[in-house]
Amino acid sequence: MWLWYDWRAAAIVNQDGLIIDIIEWSKPEVKQATYRIDAIRNGGLTDEAEVLAQRFPEATICLAGSDELPEADYPEMTAELNEIFEEAALGLAELGLSRAAGDSDRRLEHLQKAMTEVRDITLSLESRLVEWVGLFLPQVRFERNRVQLASTVSQSDGLADLAHKLGVEAPEVEPETSEWRSLKGHAQSAMTFRGQLDRMEAAVRTIAESHLPSLSALLGPLLASKLCVSAHGRERLARLPSGTLQVLGAEKAFFSHLKTGTPPPKHGHIFSHPWISKSPYWVRGKISRTLAAKASIAARVDAYDGEPWGQEQVSEVESRVNEIKSSHPKPPRK
Repeated sequence: MWLWYDWRAAAIVNQDGLIIDIIEWSKPEVKQATYRIDAIRNGGLTDEAEVLAQRFPEATICLAGSDELPEADYPEMTAELNEIFEEAALGLAELGLSRAAGDSDRRLEHLQKAMTEVRDITLSLESRLVEWVGLFLPQVRFERNRVQLASTVSQSDGLADLAHKLGVEAPEVEPETSEWRSLKGHAQSAMTFRGQLDRMEAAVRTIAESHLPSLSALLGPLLASKLCVSAHGRERLARLPSGTLQVLGAEKAFFSHLKTGTPPPKHGHIFSHPWISKSPYWVRGKISRTLAAKASIAARVDAYDGEPWGQEQVSEVESRVNEIKSSHPKPPRK
């Protein structure tokens, strides 16, 4: 005995192909059909199937189209039901899109990629501004006020005023009015993109600290987000071995190693963490392995709803990093 069901009906059929009980959906409607089809797609039962399952607990439950079902006169689709099904299919697509909007992995991916694009534009605009201003004021040093230069230019009434604010002598040659306006407009564009970049970074921090609390506590939300996006999601990141996590972001160097025999990369995105980047070169590999191993554990804690890490766990990792540094104060002899 089998329980046959689909989104519009459910029936009990015996081994001879005879339907001995059937319940059809009494009031077909597009919106409810959408949710019923979605529930079936996710392994659920319709109300009619649940009723028959209680009446015939010995029946084997099979979705319509299963090879296990015997041939029988199952209810056929009418023109009205076909029309409802087509509209429900469109509703399923909209439902999928709305769920995707709540997927933190997808949201981080879009934010991360958009932030990379905006950062490239911002750095390009700021670099051009430095060269442009340096053409008229070559004595200015921009090492400390490079980022603030755009704001300073935007607030200046002219090149002489800008020179005064930057603490240098006014230039002998001043730009034409139209040229100064272009320079000032370029500075304002740089400010606009810098502000957009700051807002995007704040958004990434907010989502990462909620979606990846332990990894964010250990590595910082921006780096945690970058690793998550490179791994194509939190679940996949949690399944990666620590060695793979360690070199995420260094794919080009890794494939170059496989193809040409160049030295394999010791770290990818994780190198941007100050525990690695600010350490002596001869201990970076050891610290990378240690940090990647702990990051792998933190990712699993986040993915499988463990207790989020706090300062205590981070301090333990930092102590281990400091031990590595103190144990290797000098580079090894070649």
